[in-house]
Amino acid sequence: MPRLVVTTPMPARREALFAWHERPGAFDRLLPPWVRGEVLHASGGIRDGGRLTFLVRRGPTRLTWDALHSGYQHGHAFADEQVRGPFARWRHVHRMLDARDPAASLLRDEVDFAVPGGRVGWALARHVLRPDLERMFVFRHLRTRTDLALLGAFERDLRAGRAARVAISGVGGGIGGALASLLRTGGHEVVRLVRRRAGEGEAMLAVGGGQDQIDKAALEGLDAIVHLGGEPVGGGRWTDEKAHAVRASRVESTRALAHAVAELARPPRVLIIASGVGLYGDRGEDELSESAGIGSGFFAEVARDWEGAAAPAREAGVRVVHLRLGVVLAARGGVVGAARGLFALGLGVCPGRGRQWWAWVGLDDVLGAILHTIVSSDLSGGVNVVAPECVRALEFCRTFAGVFDRPLAGRFPAWALRPLAGERSEAALWSTRAVPEKLRASGYRFIEPELEGALRRELGLTRAADSATEIEWS
Repeated sequence: MPRLVVTTPMPARREALFAWHERPGAFDRLLPPWVRGEVLHASGGIRDGGRLTFLVRRGPTRLTWDALHSGYQHGHAFADEQVRGPFARWRHVHRMLDARDPAASLLRDEVDFAVPGGRVGWALARHVLRPDLERMFVFRHLRTRTDLALLGAFERDLRAGRAARVAISGVGGGIGGALASLLRTGGHEVVRLVRRRAGEGEAMLAVGGGQDQIDKAALEGLDAIVHLGGEPVGGGRWTDEKAHAVRASRVESTRALAHAVAELARPPRVLIIASGVGLYGDRGEDELSESAGIGSGFFAEVARDWEGAAAPAREAGVRVVHLRLGVVLAARGGVVGAARGLFALGLGVCPGRGRQWWAWVGLDDVLGAILHTIVSSDLSGGVNVVAPECVRALEFCRTFAGVFDRPLAGRFPAWALRPLAGERSEAALWSTRAVPEKLRASGYRFIEPELEGALRRELGLTRAADSATEIEWS
C-alpha cells in the first residue's frame, strides 16, 4: 500500500497552525483551483466523528467523497478517512509539529492509501496519480504557509487579542471569496454583503431601480468594508447593454454604499473599493504612479466615476481606498482562468503586437494588499495593486505558455479583436505601465513579485524544490 509523507516549515507556532485548520474557511483555502468542489454536508468539524461530504468536479468527472474524522489531538493532529470515494482506502493524518524556532512549526501530511485493483491498479495508475498527489499537496502547503504569513502580518497591526470585523461584497467572485475564507481561517468575523434577502452572517446591499436596500445596522462598528461587487467584464458578447451594466453596477452600488457609510454612527475604519489601472488609459511607455492622472477611454471613464462615487464617505471623514487592480492572476476567474485551457494545449495567443505594457498582480498579493490597507492608516485614495515590474504583453503570454511547457501559438491581430470584444479590447491592447508606488512606500512586501512564480503558485505548478517542501514515498 503506497504511503506519501509531505513536510513543510510554517511561519507560525504549532497552536496557530492547528487553529488555522480547525476554523471555517480552511476547506475552501485548501481546495486546489483546478478542482471544482462543493460541500454537500459538514458536521462536527475536524473532531472525532466529524463528517464531511463533498462533490468534486474535474473536467467531465464528478465524484462524491465522504470523509470521517478521527484521531483528534488538540493542537497536534487530526485525521480523515474515506468512507466513500474513488480510492479503495484512504487515511490522511495531518500533524502539526514544533520546530527549532519557537515562532515556527512543521506541517506534516501522512497519507496511506490504496487504489482499486491492488498492485495491478497502482502499477497502472501511479504515473498519473503520483504527480497529481504531489502537485496537490505542494499547493496546499504553499497556500497554508502564505495564509499564515498574511494573517500574522495583519494581526500584528491589529489591537492585541482582538478579531477584526470585515464586511465584503462580491463574495461570489474570486477575490471576494478568497478574502472571506482567508479572514475566517484567522478567526476574524466576515459579514457577507448580498443582493438578496440576508441570511446568517450576511447583510443586504441591493442597489438599483430606485429601490436601494442597505442594512445599515449590520455596517455599524466594522473595521472595514471591502466593496468588490460589480458586473463581470469578461464573458458573453460585448453590447451596449453589457457596457451599461458594467458601469452602472460599479458606480451606483458605490454611491449608495458611500451614502450609507456617511450616515453611520460608528463608521468603519476604512472603506475599500475595487477599481482598476484602466483609469490611466493608454499611456505608452510612461511609468504610472497613483498621481499620473486620468486617461481616456471607456474603462478610464468608468474608473473615474467609480472612484468619484465614494465622495459621500470621504466627505464624512471616512478613510477611503480605491484598489487600482492590474491583471489579477486567478485560476478560477479573470484572464488566467479563462485562457489557461488554451495555453495548456499550446493554443495560447498574444493580442495585438505584444509591445503594450501589462500591469499584473498575483491573487495572494491582492489579498495581502487588502489586509495591509485595512491596518495602514496612512493609505488612502487610489492605490495601484500591481506587481513591482510590469511586463510587455508578449512576455506575459510567453511566460504563461511556458509554465505549461508549451509554445505560444502566435498573435491575434488587433483589427480582428476589436470587432469581437468592443471596448473590452482596451484592457488587452492598451499600454498601462502602472507601478505600486504607494504600496512600496507604506512598507508592503510582495509575496510573489516575479510573473512565472506567481503563475505557478496560482495554477498549482510550483515545484516542491522551490517551496521548501519535502516529499517522501514508500
